[in-house]
Formats: sequence, C-alpha cells, structure tokens
Amino acid sequence: MTDALPTDLFTAIDHVGIAVPDLDDAVAFYSATYGMRMLHEETNEEQGVREAMMGVGDSGSCIQLLAPLTPESTIAKFLDRSGPGIQQLAYRVDDLDAVSATLRERGMRLLYPQAKRGTSGSRVNFIHPKDARGVLVELVEPAPAAPH
Repeated sequence: MTDALPTDLFTAIDHVGIAVPDLDDAVAFYSATYGMRMLHEETNEEQGVREAMMGVGDSGSCIQLLAPLTPESTIAKFLDRSGPGIQQLAYRVDDLDAVSATLRERGMRLLYPQAKRGTSGSRVNFIHPKDARGVLVELVEPAPAAPH
C-alpha cells in the first residue's frame, strides 16, 4: 500500500535560527565577517525575542539571529543551557495548516495547537525536537505578498 499523503511537505530551507546574547553585536559580526546584509529586524514580544534576518547572498535563504528580551524567554533558556549557536532549522511551507495536519497524522508533536505569528507576519509552528531526532524544526508559511 502506498502513502497517499504528499511527499514534499517543504518548499525550501527558509532560515537557520542562531541564538545570540547581543543582537547588535551579532549583526555587526555577520555583516563584517561574512558580508551578509540585514534584510529585516523586529521585536516579537510573544516569542520573547529581538531578531534580525540576515540574507545569505541572493539565495533567498537567511540566517535568523535571535536575542532574548527577558531572562525567562525560550532563547535566554537556550543560551543558558547551550550557549550561543544553532537553535532551530526552519523549512518554508505553502500551507502551514495542511502540513501541520499531515505531520500530526505521521505522529509528530507540534509545539502549538494553532499557528503563531512569526517574522514579517509569517505563520509558524514547531515540531517537538524529541520527535524530529533532536532538531527543533520550525515550519514557516510566509505572509502573503502585498499587492503592488
């Protein structure tokens, strides 16, 4: 019997999230050392982070630098436990609700019952790292493109 569910759930690697203690210092390092440019910066109170999306050339891929807003935030706890470094791998999806339902059918636990607001108005959810072989996987449905 073949699996009738879609095989390609993800459309691209959207970004790799890097936990950093100081966002301004990290932006300066990634700019000066790697030549990356900041594409977007915002504060996400709900996620407890100040973040910057750093463009990797013209590839459309990004490095997301994440600094904690409070000592209780998830990123602060990650930094306390693991120090600075890769915190999550984010895949782009076309339909977050459909992909989430498929992953749940395949036995994956998602961290949120419903999507949350991500960077630049995207919709996000996360696969529990214990179900994703030790990797915190973020699912990102970009915000609809604004009409020109």
